[in-house]
Amino acid sequence: MLLNFLETGLYERRGKAATNFALTLPEEDSDLAQEITKDPYNFDFLTLTERYNEKEMKDALMDNAEQFFLELGRGFSYIGREVRIMVGKKEKFMDMLFFNYITRCFVVLEIKAGDFESPNTGQLGTYVVAVNHQMKEEWMNPTIGLLICKDKDEIEAQYALESSSQPLGISSYELSNLIPDNYKGSMPTIEEIEAELAD
Repeated sequence: MLLNFLETGLYERRGKAATNFALTLPEEDSDLAQEITKDPYNFDFLTLTERYNEKEMKDALMDNAEQFFLELGRGFSYIGREVRIMVGKKEKFMDMLFFNYITRCFVVLEIKAGDFESPNTGQLGTYVVAVNHQMKEEWMNPTIGLLICKDKDEIEAQYALESSSQPLGISSYELSNLIPDNYKGSMPTIEEIEAELAD
């Protein structure tokens, strides 16, 4: 594990996400919440095509759950993917929901295959408030939201965070194992490989 941390530059990435935690959480909670973030997240264990979409990325993260949870860091307990929550009369689905036992709070995780856009914080903030109203127990700290996107403009991210009253963080991710799109159709699926090996 130590070699993995050294290899992936954890020290330089840990606690580096753009957040508004200092403005939206008590001081002792904001420092702890900041420490569970990274920027960028290293998703080099994923193998995706050049033009992947959000569903393919989330599927790949769940297919590589162990590496994904190690990259998230200590304290994250997985609750679910596409977690349903009602917002007024509308049914919404959060990409992923975790509970972090270090910060004693829910963490709503949204994954974006593209670059950060300001409206993303509104969507994430809505989910954070909904979880606080519908799922959070009295002994828990306020829910935090974490958006992981392909890339972000630091100024736009900071402005979007300052405009939100909810504790949110924005990080980017790195991917190095992209395969060209023209190989997508020619590569066998896992099911095809398993069937061939079974024969």
